[in-house]
Amino acid sequence: MNRGLKTVLFLLGAWILTRLIPFSFFFRNVDTLIHEFGHALMTLLLSGKVQFIYLFADHSGVTQSIAHYKWQFILISLAGYIISSVVAMLLFILYSRFLQKFGLILLTVVAIISLLFFIRNTYGVLWTLGFIVINVCVYLLPWEKVKEFYYLLLAFICLVDSVVSTMILVTLSIQQPSAAGDAANLAQVTGVPALIWSILFLLIAFGCAKVSMDVFLRSRRRQPAIARTRA
Repeated sequence: MNRGLKTVLFLLGAWILTRLIPFSFFFRNVDTLIHEFGHALMTLLLSGKVQFIYLFADHSGVTQSIAHYKWQFILISLAGYIISSVVAMLLFILYSRFLQKFGLILLTVVAIISLLFFIRNTYGVLWTLGFIVINVCVYLLPWEKVKEFYYLLLAFICLVDSVVSTMILVTLSIQQPSAAGDAANLAQVTGVPALIWSILFLLIAFGCAKVSMDVFLRSRRRQPAIARTRA
């Protein structure tokens, strides 16, 4: 079977499974958090100023930042979708190397930094605080299978939403280009149509999904090496 088709089926299956789990709705803001944190991080790397991040109950978000030059604004606008796709892929790479604990710590650190320095609306603060508490509780649990299930739930939600959000962006770029979020911002600054930027984001997300699928399926065939000794 073609790898592209395999990836589509893999994502479809992951989308169905993550929507069937009742409490998964709460965790779908994880991808939004990473997306907005990507904008904020790029802003700081370019010596700009982050004014605030808002997270909303419908899994949308907004980051308002200040940059001095047009090229900086372009990089800041690019960062959200690209970083969320790369982080989703990184979560699967860490899983394949039995580094789930490090991945969970990484997500928790991002949430703590965002809560302390960027997030300013009530829902965003409460959601992020709840996410941090849940992560810490799961990390301290003695049951490895529960930790693995929780980690994979977060990883699959991040992966699925990073792709689905770019698909929605492509649709918006066709139907209502001015409402296409980051793609519309990039179109306004560069003159390149929002649809082109949306397709670029989709291709990057799909490429990261292919890598994620490969490393996940390979990791399922492997077991960590266990040393045995005879008395």
